[in-house]
Amino acid sequence: MPHFRTYDDAELHYRVLGPAGSPLPPLLCLAGGPGRDAAYLGDLGGMAAHRQLIIPDSRGTGASPPAADPSRYAFPRLAEDLEALRAHLGLERFALLGHSAGATLAQAYAALHPQRPTRLVLVCPGSRLQGELTDDAEQIFAARSHEEWWPQASAAVQRLAEASDLSEVRELLSAAAPLAYGRWDEPQRAHAATEGAQLGPVPRAGFWQGVDEQTRLALLAGLERVTCPVLVVTGDRDAVTGMRAGELAAAAFPDARVRPLHGVGHYPWVDAPELFGPVVEEFLRTA
Repeated sequence: MPHFRTYDDAELHYRVLGPAGSPLPPLLCLAGGPGRDAAYLGDLGGMAAHRQLIIPDSRGTGASPPAADPSRYAFPRLAEDLEALRAHLGLERFALLGHSAGATLAQAYAALHPQRPTRLVLVCPGSRLQGELTDDAEQIFAARSHEEWWPQASAAVQRLAEASDLSEVRELLSAAAPLAYGRWDEPQRAHAATEGAQLGPVPRAGFWQGVDEQTRLALLAGLERVTCPVLVVTGDRDAVTGMRAGELAAAAFPDARVRPLHGVGHYPWVDAPELFGPVVEEFLRTA
């Protein structure tokens, strides 16, 4: 597995999917969680068939070792790992995609290095960076109370707030998994089956650690200097981050558009690869 040295000489790993000879520029893809093994991204619903996807294993996830200093799990520091990967790859500028918490990391990178991204794709982002926690995800979840899986998922969500044991957290996440998808069919079940095993509790806990209000506001101000086009993809059945958070994220940029997808949850490339892939590809190819 290829690797690179980052700013503190840590050896971090990344994977490359897709054809080496593609005429299309590569797309760097950031996993969410936070602290989740990037394997859950798969090939983003077949996007690797046409262009290379470069997917880093963040510190303490996948093949990358844990950080000796827990403060290096904070997403502004992870943004500097991404900058080290860019330099290692020899990319002057590049397109960047982030999913969920990875979208927060992508925004931090763009704020700190606004000259680097050529296109920015934020998939089902939260809005904590924007300083507002929306409640429409709860409304989306409540609206699905007629579905067979809902009572068990609802009970699991309530217990998650107080759970501390890792094995219990993983069990509850498994029970709550259907709320993250537009439907609960075999592809969704298979995708959700690995979630607990992919969870990195220490990187997850450190993602926002040390990111004070001054840092948040500075990053938010930095987004105003990001001149590249931004696409925000949301799903109208996303009971994890909802849709309003995507609208708030888009409003932080000078040139951003929101593309809601119907019948889609928190993992659009799983629920509707036939919608997700073309939407992202059209955006990446538009001059």
